[in-house]
Formats: sequence, structure tokens, C-alpha cells
Amino acid sequence: MSPRAPRSFFRRDPVVLARALLGQRLVRIADDGTRLAGIIVETEAYLGELDRAAHTFGGRRTQRNASMWRDGGHAYVYFTYGMHYCMNVVAELAEKPTAVLLRALEPVEGIDAMRRNRGAAGRPDSHLCSGPAKLCQALAIDRSLDGVDMVESEMLFIEQVRCRNFPKTAIMTGPRIGIGYAQEWIHKPLRFWIGGSGHVSR
Repeated sequence: MSPRAPRSFFRRDPVVLARALLGQRLVRIADDGTRLAGIIVETEAYLGELDRAAHTFGGRRTQRNASMWRDGGHAYVYFTYGMHYCMNVVAELAEKPTAVLLRALEPVEGIDAMRRNRGAAGRPDSHLCSGPAKLCQALAIDRSLDGVDMVESEMLFIEQVRCRNFPKTAIMTGPRIGIGYAQEWIHKPLRFWIGGSGHVSR
């Protein structure tokens, strides 16, 4: 088992954190003690108050996005489209509301449980967590985990599998997905994924 990511790992610029999260392992301990885990293969950075795609753009602070204002290493889980959950890792320091959306995982532990959670009997592993809503469903992540401190939590945390980032040549970049409302921010290359991975979002 790898060491858990410390607070200092998260207290970084969201772009730096989005790259550093690639190759690390997200772990969810289910209510029955089952360990559900996957290697992070795709992320998106959200730059806070200046970023039109961020939930905290313009300094917006609501009950929904309160966790984005917490210290780095907290989970920000939100409900969207009336049907899906998405999970972010809060970056930087408290009161600097930036975060990294986890877009896709490569499942490595508890795969049978993930398949049951997704109702995906017979589907390949590459379909289980290949999108932000899919990974939350597979790992049973919902609003009850919003605001969890992943440095201290026994339910949801990140294990630091890699000591160093992937080389730049191994990380692909592109525009974030589903932010058509964000004007000049639509095309900024703030999505990152491991080149060649068969588990990225589709």
C-alpha cells in the first residue's frame, strides 16, 4: 500500500495539482469495508474566481460550493443535471477556491463491486470509470462525501503511487469538456490525461 498524499501535495496551483494527480490512486472504502480504488488518468483544473467555468467564478460562495473554499485536500462533490455526482479535489489554501475535477480512473481494486454499483455486468473495465459521473457511481461517491478531508478521512483519500509527475511528453492536454457557457475560457488547455490510456472519458 502506498503512502497517503499529505496536505502539502494538495496546496498547489490547480494546474500543477491536476498534472500531479495523474497516476495517483483514488481510494474509497465502502460501507461494508470493501476497498474500491482506481488510478487517476484524466483531470481538469478549475482556477477559481477568475475562471468563468469554475463554480466560484466572481467570488460566488453558496452552500453547494462551500467545500471549494476549504483547505487543499478536501473533496468537493456536487450534483449535476439532476442525476449525476462529480468529484473534485480542492487545491491551494483555504479561501482560494480552486479545484481539480477527477474525470476518469483506471479501476484496480474492487472491480466487481464497481461493476455492481454501475449496473455494468459484462461491460469492459475501461467503461467503468471513464467519465466523472461514471467514476462517482462506480466508487459510490455522493454528496455525503462533500467536504471530506482526504488527508484525514478513512472513507475517501488519495494514495501517492508516484513520487514524480509523468514527463510532459506523456501527458496530453486539451480544452475542458461541457463548459460551453464559459466564453473565452472554453478553449483553454486545462484538461490533462495520460496519453495512450484506454480508460479516459469518451
